[in-house]
Amino acid sequence: MTGKDDETIGFYRGNAAVYTSREQAADRPHLETFLAQLQEGASILELGCGGGQDSEFMLAAGFNVYPTDGTPEIAKAAQARLGIPVATLLFEDINDKERYDGVWANACLLHVPRAALAGIIGRVHGALKHGGVFYASFKAGEAEGRDTFGRYYNYPSRAWLENAYGQFDWTIIEITSRHGSGYDKMPTDWLHVTATKS
Repeated sequence: MTGKDDETIGFYRGNAAVYTSREQAADRPHLETFLAQLQEGASILELGCGGGQDSEFMLAAGFNVYPTDGTPEIAKAAQARLGIPVATLLFEDINDKERYDGVWANACLLHVPRAALAGIIGRVHGALKHGGVFYASFKAGEAEGRDTFGRYYNYPSRAWLENAYGQFDWTIIEITSRHGSGYDKMPTDWLHVTATKS
């Protein structure tokens, strides 16, 4: 089962310049909580890095960051900003084994088709070292659908995410909720998931 939606990737390819040139601030509150759980200089894989603002924050804090994005044009823009290689990586192509201390996936796994999400979580689990920390955020809902830009969202509930994550071995799965917005400026209920590998 593929972990990508072609229409969604098409949106990001067509809007890469606008999307990456926004004055988008790093998600400091969640980044600081995530980084506090890691050792100094820890290795972090970022999925769906977008314009690179979160990787920029983590690099400045002294972490060993590997930023990636599934859209080549966006990866190229992030690379220009960060001055380090940014790989084009689709979620279903994550094949590393016990390589990273942390995986940061801010507002990107929400585009994975529901039927594929557990498998992608499993790939991330495999890429983490024992005790590694995995952060991801999702737009909450009860049924998958598309937004006004045609982008696919899995729109999970807390219980649905608990089931998807629960298929793998974690010592802790913490899910918090927060009201906010996104690129479309629409009011959004967000679910923030932090899981620690056993």
